[in-house]
Amino acid sequence: MRHRFFAAAAVAAVLVLFLAQVQTRPAKASAAMRRVLYSTCSMGFRHRVLPLSREVMQFLARRSGYFRVTLTEDVRQINRRDLRRFDCVVFYTSGELPLSDEQKQALLDFVRSGHGFVGIHSASDTCYNWPEYGEMLGGYFDGHPWHQWVKINVEDTTHPATRHFGQSFWINDEIYQYKNFSRARVHVLLSLDNSSVDVNRSNHPVKDFPISWCRRYGKGRVFYTGLGHDRDVWLNPRFQRHLVNGICWAMGDLPGEATPSAG
Repeated sequence: MRHRFFAAAAVAAVLVLFLAQVQTRPAKASAAMRRVLYSTCSMGFRHRVLPLSREVMQFLARRSGYFRVTLTEDVRQINRRDLRRFDCVVFYTSGELPLSDEQKQALLDFVRSGHGFVGIHSASDTCYNWPEYGEMLGGYFDGHPWHQWVKINVEDTTHPATRHFGQSFWINDEIYQYKNFSRARVHVLLSLDNSSVDVNRSNHPVKDFPISWCRRYGKGRVFYTGLGHDRDVWLNPRFQRHLVNGICWAMGDLPGEATPSAG
């Protein structure tokens, strides 16, 4: 029988459960509060869950004590001066963001110099005309063949962003496939169990569908999760733990493997 990963509940009641699920506070976070910039700039498809995602992100920052979060839909804060205020940039974006060449270089240099970058869901469906972004992230959106209950395999059961999931779990969400993706460049954390879907709905010749991964980028760290399309996903404590621990890993406050999954 499928493990029912999500259940309907009031926002406040579900979010309170986060405290029982979240990783203990990273040692580095106790020395100085981390600062996270969360951008939901949508120049393409605008996800209806974005307002809720901002509420959840604020809640997680406040209740976990890991970081303070600045919410924005304005990419003007992506510049060398303002980025000095942050330890991590989080994108839940879409389309071609109105970033100048100087801003683009500032973000790449920010991550390379030792900071964190986190992409959520459609962060892979953005900046197609900026190939260095796709290289940093690890891949680009290439369609979503499934929006249904699927089984997810946990490829790294020790990483802080995924160890609470066990060996596998079921989830109802929109599942992406990717282009310009290679296991030789990233460390895959979660992947689709092909037995749970009709793989013929995908046009990819290689039926390999990663869901979440991480990687080193210069001195910095990049974490991506393709989950997060649906409201119930954002309201679930285990997704919240996946996200918070991924952010803290990206900032260097939690240890975790990042060796590419293929040589």
